[in-house]
Amino acid sequence: MNIYISKPGVMTAAGVTIDELWDSVVAGNQSVIKRVKACNGVDFFAAKIDEEKLKSASENNSRILQIEQGALNQVSDDIEIVKSKYGSERVAVCIGSCDNGEEQSISADRVYLETQKFPEDFTLEVQSASYVAKYIAARYGLKGPANTFSTACSSSAGAIIKGAELILAGLVDAVVVGGVDASSDTVLVGFNALEAVSPEITNPLSKNRHGITLGEGASFFILTKEPIRPDDNIQLLGWGESSDAYHMTSPDPSGEGAIKAIRRAIESAKISPKDVDYINMHGTGTKLNDSMESIAIDKIFGDYKVPVSSTKPVTGHTLGAAAAVEAAICYKAINNVALPVHVWDKEYDPELPNLNIVEKNYSANKKIKICLSNSFAFGGANACLAIGIR
Repeated sequence: MNIYISKPGVMTAAGVTIDELWDSVVAGNQSVIKRVKACNGVDFFAAKIDEEKLKSASENNSRILQIEQGALNQVSDDIEIVKSKYGSERVAVCIGSCDNGEEQSISADRVYLETQKFPEDFTLEVQSASYVAKYIAARYGLKGPANTFSTACSSSAGAIIKGAELILAGLVDAVVVGGVDASSDTVLVGFNALEAVSPEITNPLSKNRHGITLGEGASFFILTKEPIRPDDNIQLLGWGESSDAYHMTSPDPSGEGAIKAIRRAIESAKISPKDVDYINMHGTGTKLNDSMESIAIDKIFGDYKVPVSSTKPVTGHTLGAAAAVEAAICYKAINNVALPVHVWDKEYDPELPNLNIVEKNYSANKKIKICLSNSFAFGGANACLAIGIR
């Protein structure tokens, strides 16, 4: 059975539609990454969505729901189409997220400390893991399974995979999939405590890399067993997951967990390494992640020299939404000759394998047909998506 992907709805600092986001990653535009001050007084670089764009997307006062609805608005018509075609009981929701409504809870706590009362419109439910999926199901009247997946940076990859598996199992006919996360003080301070945040804009694969730059965003699309529209020919060709459980926060330096996920995606898609036209790297800019991912790519693809780039220097690391945002970028790459540029200082780390990095003004010698999107999370929760056309 084929699994088709609808046109994504996107809400990120780098673009509030898929076309805006694509223009940013192809141009390598980092203008939205700016210094912000967290509650501990420390300055960070972060990619935060413009407040006016959030307000225009939704009247909700929850930041994560503003981000979520901004992306959902772009796929609402497709949701209604599949709901009408298959029935609300046959449409599921699978969403990846990490932070949920923590920002709103922190604001409510501040009000409570000052007044001994929580705001009238505050409910702790916004911080529950299930909320972002339940919100979609309730808003669109969907009665199929509604699940949230939270495996750190690979959350929305897992959501996409589980959505596809629901269709393959015959349990549903369509699934709203994707991810959403907001950049809160808790996230900024937490990653800083791990010494994982870069003092400058993230610089993946460079010998001068020092960590991540955080972002926020959402990306949603509809998975179906047949195209929603006649010209919808892009598919989720395959996927792979692994759990190496090497360390709570550090990846296996050998890259074995990543290798398993990538190989399983290739096998699932019934393709070979030479068929892959582009790899969107997890590419966080940390010493260990970039090292093990480079080793994994080199071991599998070797002399094929598949073009690679990380788009996180443009979007920021959107955490639970990252895999869905990057899947949307891969969707846009299909049938194109341009590719997302790898923005860095061009000071390659000599300890890393030599990869074929996409530089500015890159143009492929043929239209892109198959992309891989890597997501490698804390705790060794690894995932790889194969997206393209047959």
